[in-house]
Amino acid sequence: MVNLILISVAALSLVVWLFQEVKGRRQMQQALQWCSEKRTANDAGSLRQQALPGWLEWTYRIVLLGWFAWIASVVLIKDGDFALALVVLTIIAGIIGGLDRFVFEKARQAFVSTGNVAVYITYFIKQDQESLKNEFAGALPIAENARSFFPVLLVVLVLRSFVIEPFQIPSASMVPSLEVGDYILVNKFNYGLRLPVLGTKIFEVDDPKRGDVMVFFPPNDKRYFIKRVIGLPGDEIRYINKQLYINDELVQQTVLAEVPPLQPITQVIKEQLGNVDHLVHHDKRIYRGDFVTTVKPGHYFMMGDNRDNSSDSRVWGQVPEQNIVGQAFAIWMHWESFSDLPSFSRVGRIR
Repeated sequence: MVNLILISVAALSLVVWLFQEVKGRRQMQQALQWCSEKRTANDAGSLRQQALPGWLEWTYRIVLLGWFAWIASVVLIKDGDFALALVVLTIIAGIIGGLDRFVFEKARQAFVSTGNVAVYITYFIKQDQESLKNEFAGALPIAENARSFFPVLLVVLVLRSFVIEPFQIPSASMVPSLEVGDYILVNKFNYGLRLPVLGTKIFEVDDPKRGDVMVFFPPNDKRYFIKRVIGLPGDEIRYINKQLYINDELVQQTVLAEVPPLQPITQVIKEQLGNVDHLVHHDKRIYRGDFVTTVKPGHYFMMGDNRDNSSDSRVWGQVPEQNIVGQAFAIWMHWESFSDLPSFSRVGRIR
């Protein structure tokens, strides 16, 4: 729904601007030409009143209302795809800004700078001569905003798609490594460059390693998830009585603590996955059963560090390579809710 509103408003913006630029600009130029030939409207105020069609303003307001409606839908419905939104905004700003800059701008400036119009503005209009030149030769509001925002949107799109993307941790499935409210940074380069929205890999870099904390889309789900890479393609994974075996080798675990001390519920365990050592929680009250599986080619087996309270590959299956988003590598802020103050006490590298 939110994505449909976004695409509709973007298309409306382009259509309205083109109509304004073609139809409205012609009306403006005809009025300015008539005034220059008749030597009428010798002050800036009456010239604006004669030459600026009233419908330019209300069509612009319609476009503004459309964007406010999209923002409201994002806040209320919360099912928008931010990557798609960024791509659409960048494309629409680039199209409008590019057409305005390279197609329409020269014709406007040529009209204002030649013939009776230039003489009229220079000698007969005594007020706001530069303002009038900018008004009749400059960009309309939609194009002006597009030209201003396009460089910013393009930089954000490139950085977010190919370099680093921020995420917020929404659940406790990765406790104790990541807590609810942690804001993390995800490297979009390590696992290869992918086209935004489509997810198609266009440049190979490296493959996920066992123990990496990875952001991805689960099978048949459009939401981002974050878990730890447990099984690589071809691995046999066994989970027996909360003990993890990879290719028949027991993953080394060391119990560090049991909390709370008097009636222990949670075991805090240090686990060694290849070269990565990290903390794991086991809930002594929960037993989810044993399983044995082999990771399919081009897939990865993911598990949360909060082993007994995590929806992961044990629930929704193995993650195909094309669903990978990037490698989580750092916490840069913790902010659990708007009623709390942001904290930077957890800033650091993700293990």
